[in-house]
Amino acid sequence: MGVRRLVAVSVVSLALIACSMGPQKEAPKFGEDIVVGLPLSFTGNLTKEAAMAKQGYDLWLDWVNGHEQGIEIGGVRHRVRIDYADDTSKPDMAGQLAEKMITEDKAQFLLGPYGASNTAAAAAVAERHQTPLVSANGSARSIFSKGYKYTFGVQAPADKNLQVVLDMAANLNPKPASIAILTADDAFSVEVAKGATDYAAGRGMQVVFNQTYPNGSTNLAGPLAQAKTKNPDMVINSGHLLEAVAVNKAAKDMRFSAKVFVYSVGPTMPDFVQALGKDADFVFTGSQWTAQAKYMPQYYLSATEYVAAYRKKFSTQDEPNYQVADATAAGLALERAIERAKSLDGAKVRDALAALDLMTFFGRIKFDALGQNPYKPMLVEQIQNGHRQTVFPPELAGASALYPTPTWSVRTGTPDPAPPAAKLPTTGQPGKK
Repeated sequence: MGVRRLVAVSVVSLALIACSMGPQKEAPKFGEDIVVGLPLSFTGNLTKEAAMAKQGYDLWLDWVNGHEQGIEIGGVRHRVRIDYADDTSKPDMAGQLAEKMITEDKAQFLLGPYGASNTAAAAAVAERHQTPLVSANGSARSIFSKGYKYTFGVQAPADKNLQVVLDMAANLNPKPASIAILTADDAFSVEVAKGATDYAAGRGMQVVFNQTYPNGSTNLAGPLAQAKTKNPDMVINSGHLLEAVAVNKAAKDMRFSAKVFVYSVGPTMPDFVQALGKDADFVFTGSQWTAQAKYMPQYYLSATEYVAAYRKKFSTQDEPNYQVADATAAGLALERAIERAKSLDGAKVRDALAALDLMTFFGRIKFDALGQNPYKPMLVEQIQNGHRQTVFPPELAGASALYPTPTWSVRTGTPDPAPPAAKLPTTGQPGKK
């Protein structure tokens, strides 16, 4: 009798507990992984920049697979798997890998490689196979001017990259009047330089020197010495990290003291300050995103939360740079497009990307008819005391621009070397034969 009563009470107790807990939430149903192909530069001259991009992609993976438990389509959640492969910083390899990823590895979508030339090669393959590609770090208009329907880029177009620096410079006192421009010969750098060259006159500045050099050059003393003879107020280098470091070192060595030094890409990288130390100070750069730009996101993390997630994941006190943020933004754009398409069909996801209008920590993501994102503003950063500071536009700035750049003699505490004495013509009688 006692045993029967105990069993009955136990059953009732379990029933009461079950009722008090309410209906149980069903565990999510998981389907096959979504495979995303991604050629990226693990070797070659774009390794440093590509490593930043990979951090951004990996942060997105943490979000979509961890926080979101995958992307839901028809009641089934699909985790994302990124198929990384080394494109060796070469466009031909990026194109070959994109082809292999789609045809052999069965990638359903592509995320962009680092750099305009590599992205262009992958975009051609994506278009041929009608596979959506979201570019994170390829913003040259030459990619998007071919009429492709399956390539989208989250960055502002390349030609706007340094125009924002000229907007800032036009408000400096006294305003710089002359500019010397050095340009690497890759597609991105050429478009950035042309954008600045075409824009300068409208801001009351004259380009007095303009020279192109081979991409990846690490000895730029020659062209910089030629630029120095023009005595420009502003020096612009349109290139990447390696070239930015090389230009700055050469400027110090030859005591080339312009009022403003502006380099694309390089100053946004932690390695720029690590390589140059205090010599990195005062340099300006255009930036697609900074941690000080506090956009109001509709989806994902705020800028403050994003910085915290970056620091925790990568055990650093550094702030993520725009190459990191671009990559995360590209992943978010693809994720939201798949969700809104409610399908993994390439054509449907492509249409969802074309219709996307999303405010994120990165800024607005909305694509024009060519697939570019002209709706997001550029910003200006300056290295101050070894740290990047947002200095323009004023409404997003965290610090004021330091101007003009002190001369190298002031910065180093040593006077400039005296120029060599002029050689006087010889006089007197010619020697006897």
